[in-house]
Amino acid sequence: MGKATYIQPDLETWMKSFHFETDIKIRYCETDMSGHVNNVSYLVYFEQGRVDYFDRLHIGDEVLHDKADFMVVTADITCHYHAELFFRETPTLLVRVARLGNSSMDIEYCLIVKDKNKVAATGSGTIVLVDKQTKRSAPIPPQVRERIIQFEKMEMTI
Repeated sequence: MGKATYIQPDLETWMKSFHFETDIKIRYCETDMSGHVNNVSYLVYFEQGRVDYFDRLHIGDEVLHDKADFMVVTADITCHYHAELFFRETPTLLVRVARLGNSSMDIEYCLIVKDKNKVAATGSGTIVLVDKQTKRSAPIPPQVRERIIQFEKMEMTI
């Protein structure tokens, strides 16, 4: 299993760098015959967390709306499984933008079960804004960039 190199300098410090969290509801259909949450469901939770994050920053309609001039494309995503999740557990997903590029951003995730003090999974991925007409990367709109920088308390030179 590869190491989660995005967790820096250590898990506890890294987890404190998140400013956003959203509750996840595990559906029965997301479990396997052993009662575990199926591995693919974690990526669905990450996607839901991205949407909730964008909505919290009031940029969901700007970057996710079907009428927008661009679309959000997942360039890559990684999930590291740390502990099992089961139906009826109540996980919380931490989400943060760790890096802002011109047309892309790296997003990190930490799926925890607070009442059991359990880290179930961590992840990292890159999304890219793509112009719907040209199918090429598109710059992140200035107002979207600014909201993320302010929310994440990033020090950026633009």
